[in-house]
Amino acid sequence: MDELLEMKQRLREQRPASWENLPDIPLYMDQVLALMNRQTIQFNGEDSLTAAMVNNYIKDGVAPRAEGKRYNATHLAYLTMICVLKQVLPVRDVALLINREMSAQSVEENYDRFCAELSSALNSAADLLPEDLSEADLVSTAMNYALLSYAYGLAGRRMTELLREDNEAPQDAGEHRGRRRHKKKDGETKGEE
Repeated sequence: MDELLEMKQRLREQRPASWENLPDIPLYMDQVLALMNRQTIQFNGEDSLTAAMVNNYIKDGVAPRAEGKRYNATHLAYLTMICVLKQVLPVRDVALLINREMSAQSVEENYDRFCAELSSALNSAADLLPEDLSEADLVSTAMNYALLSYAYGLAGRRMTELLREDNEAPQDAGEHRGRRRHKKKDGETKGEE
C-alpha cells in the first residue's frame, strides 16, 4: 500500500525545524500559520493551527504574548509543542507540562529536547510498521497502534494529574484537610485524615 509507505517515510523523515533553523526574524500571523503546518505531520489537514487557536493559547497563558503582532522563535517553539501535545492531552495539561519545563531550562534547551524526544517517538512508530502490510494486517496493526496510544496517553494524563495535584497542594493545606474531613463525614472517603 503506497499510502502506508508514505506514512512510514514521513514518520521517519518529517520533523519540526530545530531551534537553530527556526526563523530569526519576527513573523506575522499568516506566516506563523503557514510555518506551523510544516512543523507537524498532518495527513488530512484537519489539525491545522488557526489564528483563533493561537489567540486562545495566548489568552489562556499556554503561549507567550506576541510582540506587537509579530512572533519570534520562542513563540514558534511553544506553538510547535502545543500542536503536538494537544493531540493527546487536554490543553490545560499541555500548559502545565510546558510551563513546568520552561521553569527549569531555557526555551531553546527545552525545545531541542522536545524535538529529540519527538523524533525518537516517531522513529519508534515507524519501526513498528511492517514493510509489507496486507489489508488483513492493517486492522490488527491499527488496533495495536490505537491500544499503544491509549496506554501511553492514559499514563501521560495520569502523570499530569499528579503534577496538577502537586501544584495545587501547597496553596492551602488547611483547606485541603478540611475538605478531606468533610468527605469522610459524608461517607465518600474511608482513608485516614
